[in-house]
Amino acid sequence: KLSKSCLGPEGRRGFCGMGRLFKRYLDGGDVYVCASCDATHRDSTHLAFSKELLSTNFRGRTGTALLFDKVVNVTFGPPEDSLLTTGRHTIRVIYCLDCSENVGWKYDVAFEEDQKYKEGRFILEEALVCKKNDDDGLGSVSAMDDGLDG
Repeated sequence: KLSKSCLGPEGRRGFCGMGRLFKRYLDGGDVYVCASCDATHRDSTHLAFSKELLSTNFRGRTGTALLFDKVVNVTFGPPEDSLLTTGRHTIRVIYCLDCSENVGWKYDVAFEEDQKYKEGRFILEEALVCKKNDDDGLGSVSAMDDGLDG
């Protein structure tokens, strides 16, 4: 059982300061990173390869959202039933492993038959991530969104 000092905001598991935080570094292509980590000049926390992007035709609470097949360097909140525009789903909020900021959610269960393709996949909210370009090998960062809706 975790001590209260190990629980972050909203009672989710946090980094207790014991041991070392290991993050996966995605090498060999453009990646999406946590915008909060990137804005605070931390070592950018990689979340997903661009090639894992399945769709940009989603909406999150902050605006446009991106559907991915795989993500890394996240922790999960508890499962919760949510009524979304496409029907009822069981989702888990996902948080950046490093800074614990909410970056999106994972679809655990889709109750509508035509929505089953989402199960096990991830949403990253565009306003909460940045795309790092690796075309020149320098890892330059391009902002995905100015954080404003509309």
